[in-house]
Amino acid sequence: MATKLIVGLGNPGSKYLWTRHNAGFMVLDRLAEIIRIPVDRTKFNSLTGEGNWLGARLVLLKPQTFMNLSGRAVAEAARFYKIPEPDIIVVHDELDLPFGQLRLKEGGGHGGHNGLRSIIAELGSADFLRLRVGIGRPDKGSAEKYVLTLFSAEETGFVRHVADGACESLEMLLQEGLPKAMSIFHARTFA
Repeated sequence: MATKLIVGLGNPGSKYLWTRHNAGFMVLDRLAEIIRIPVDRTKFNSLTGEGNWLGARLVLLKPQTFMNLSGRAVAEAARFYKIPEPDIIVVHDELDLPFGQLRLKEGGGHGGHNGLRSIIAELGSADFLRLRVGIGRPDKGSAEKYVLTLFSAEETGFVRHVADGACESLEMLLQEGLPKAMSIFHARTFA
């Protein structure tokens, strides 16, 4: 049974709980709820959970190192479980997609995302899978400040729907593989 590492990116602490940059945490929390794998143990400077789902052994990981140091936790967990990069799935917020749009991607650069930058640096590779969760771009002001703002009232009503859609895409990815999941969920919007 292959082991997959599913990482949700975000920032720890109640101050950041409902911010756009925590989209990865929100999806991972919803996945953990759906598949009944509690993410409540402290390991690898993260909150973790382990269990089986859809014929795969899963390690769920929420780094508690703050976004720009996420790679340390991811690399430590990947080494411990001997998980190769293609079996790592990183769920993260994406400025370059409209709010609620999802996109699966294999490899690539960091696109200015500090969490991805850290993971690529620590793994020494960008060959992991990404589930990009669209948060949109600000009309004005800096992207750095925007990602740390709360979702708007209108967006908040869709956050659970977006997280459910992300979990559906992860299910398809595990059951049918990346090409099929990409064809079904490519740029699909859940808002």
